[in-house]
Amino acid sequence: MAERVISYCVVNTNGRDHLLACLDAIERTHPAELEHEVLVLDNASDDGSASAVRERFPSARLFALERRAGKAENDSLLLREAHGRLCLLLNEDSAVRTGCARALVQALTAHPRAAAAGAQLLTSEGAPTACAWRLPDAGWALAAAVFLHDRYAVQSRGREVREVGWVQSSAMLVRRAAAEQVGFLDSDFFVYSDETDFCKRLGDAGWRILFVPEARAVHHDQLSTDRSAMRRRIVEFHRNRDLYFRKHGMPGTRLLWTVCWTWAYLARAAAALVLPGRDPSRYLMHARQQLAPGRGEGIREAAAAYNGDRVSAPDGAR
Repeated sequence: MAERVISYCVVNTNGRDHLLACLDAIERTHPAELEHEVLVLDNASDDGSASAVRERFPSARLFALERRAGKAENDSLLLREAHGRLCLLLNEDSAVRTGCARALVQALTAHPRAAAAGAQLLTSEGAPTACAWRLPDAGWALAAAVFLHDRYAVQSRGREVREVGWVQSSAMLVRRAAAEQVGFLDSDFFVYSDETDFCKRLGDAGWRILFVPEARAVHHDQLSTDRSAMRRRIVEFHRNRDLYFRKHGMPGTRLLWTVCWTWAYLARAAAALVLPGRDPSRYLMHARQQLAPGRGEGIREAAAAYNGDRVSAPDGAR
């Protein structure tokens, strides 16, 4: 049997329809000349996702969890279990386009010191969206204070493969040996900043991170209008960005980030009072969490509550 070049590693949480579309896109677009396998981790979904994968994609290696875990932990599990030397991490709401896998493989083949390559992500409408950035630093914080953070930090631009600080793991090809070298993703990051930390540790180990504009994947926006869900995401986002600064010994940047971004969020909240279609309360939530990132309940707590309910529920109710 030929060596498996790619392991497609898909993590799903209650996204049955998107998951099936993701797997269909893999099947439809995978380069015929490359050996591959498909791994699916179902994160204790209750929408029939696991059963649908067994029925529609029986050749996929399915890992059906009984308890929900964080994105970093789930991605690491699939990286450990994969047989391919390259692993394409995908969210269930990501759908690779024709040529995506080939372009990512070619990029890592052409750059042997590159550990990861990110695709250009597209919105549901097909428009390119920011998906590669500088690593968080003092310059980014200062740029945020004068509302130039996108111009400073976003690196998913241009038509050529380029080295970047970090790429989004919604469609990121990883050299498995490099991931193993740095200990895979850090499960202390439940979700958000997990790929930032991963790419930084790869860079610190001497590896490069690439953005590959020719590789394209749709990343559907699944953001809910539920305010409690939005609040949990905001809590988790700031909690994990703060963890990133603390983990990597960046107290000065952490302080500057707090001051500059709190100001930026408050200014946006004020502007939202007069601009149509803007929600000032969302920016105020961000400002509050930026000042106190350890406060509140995030996605981690929601998962823990879900796990507790599954344990206490009668077998027939699960």
